[in-house]
Amino acid sequence: MSAVTRLTLITHAITDAVQAARFPADEPLNPLGERSVATVGGLPGPEPDRVLCAPEIRTAQTAKALGLNGAPEPALRDLDYGDWSGKAMDDLSPEHLMGWLTDPSHRSHRGESLIDLIARVRAWLESLTGSGDRITAITHPGAVRAAVLITLNAPPESFWRIDIPPLTATTLHHRAPAWTLRTTAHDLSL
Repeated sequence: MSAVTRLTLITHAITDAVQAARFPADEPLNPLGERSVATVGGLPGPEPDRVLCAPEIRTAQTAKALGLNGAPEPALRDLDYGDWSGKAMDDLSPEHLMGWLTDPSHRSHRGESLIDLIARVRAWLESLTGSGDRITAITHPGAVRAAVLITLNAPPESFWRIDIPPLTATTLHHRAPAWTLRTTAHDLSL
């Protein structure tokens, strides 16, 4: 029997792009995000064996504000929004926006599709199995949605039906042969 791997995925705090409904670029936390993560102060529960962090500025700032020193993990990076990076959703044609929201293979923006993101997160989750480690990872809502879909064996079309707010923790446990979603009483959002 393989060891249980425990993974807590924490979403970064608020940025201007989140507040303005823009596709993110590599932006820092905004003042509200900085205040909200400072209010949290730290993480409940036992210390993790490993801390990982998506490579963007906003995830590194969130980790630091939580008192964590995360090693960069490229697999945790945000969805590549391609040509849409930094643009407001209102700047897109309705056809492109609806295509992106309804077709998980859509990539008119010349970035990653949701299918690509899910495949990337799936490969990363598989690399963690059997380690027996307690891992905390600071990442993005899209990466967390992908992990939840994989865990529940849900179709990619369900991606947008999962609400993952800033500064929330989602916990997954892996005991062969599968991941399990675990809810807890801890919610980091304000």
